[in-house]
Amino acid sequence: MLTINYKLLSFNDGDKLLDIGCGEGRHVIHACLEHNILGVGVDLSLRDLTTASERFAPFARYNSNSQFNLQQTDATKLPFADNSFDKIICSEVLEHIENYTGVLQEIKRVLKPNGILAISVPRAWPEKISWKLSAAYHQVEGGHIRIFNAQALRDEIKGLGFEFTHRYWAHALHSPFWWLKCLCWERQDNFWLIKLYHRLLVWDLMQKPWITQALEKLLNPVLGKSVVMHFRKN
Repeated sequence: MLTINYKLLSFNDGDKLLDIGCGEGRHVIHACLEHNILGVGVDLSLRDLTTASERFAPFARYNSNSQFNLQQTDATKLPFADNSFDKIICSEVLEHIENYTGVLQEIKRVLKPNGILAISVPRAWPEKISWKLSAAYHQVEGGHIRIFNAQALRDEIKGLGFEFTHRYWAHALHSPFWWLKCLCWERQDNFWLIKLYHRLLVWDLMQKPWITQALEKLLNPVLGKSVVMHFRKN
């Protein structure tokens, strides 16, 4: 399930991509399979990086023109030289990090001039509903510690010397799913409606039927769980 629209990243052969907070590798793996790039994923979780490596392994032979690397590191102290990457993805990460401004400073440092940055965070109003329905939703270890105002975040990134280029929303079908989980937090694992909804989301992910794809595209501007913003470094 991709949050970032790769068409707007405009990959070129040989580009160096950094996926900050890559988790289990959904974005960096897909990019390395579809484009001839060097993809680097970084995350604090060794468990997630191990899963990402295992997921990529069966596909490694499909694109010998790409390189794939993973590294455990702190996003506020990236172990890379200045102006190292052509493209950077930071998807659903900043809401977890206390010193998110430190991450933005590191992004500015390691992204090349004219490089493209794609950032996504949970959209404010769907996130506020989840917080109201369940304190446990955001109080779990590694959970969300803030709700971003997208306009304020956009202005903050622009203030670091970036040009704003695109905004869109993603995962509309996931907003009601998470509201339902929050509403029934203590019994979510056994609630039949949550299980049924989860099966729908898995079916959508694996089969990509036209009806759910069209429905999500239609609903994203209204219900999209994530807001995505693209920038170009000046």
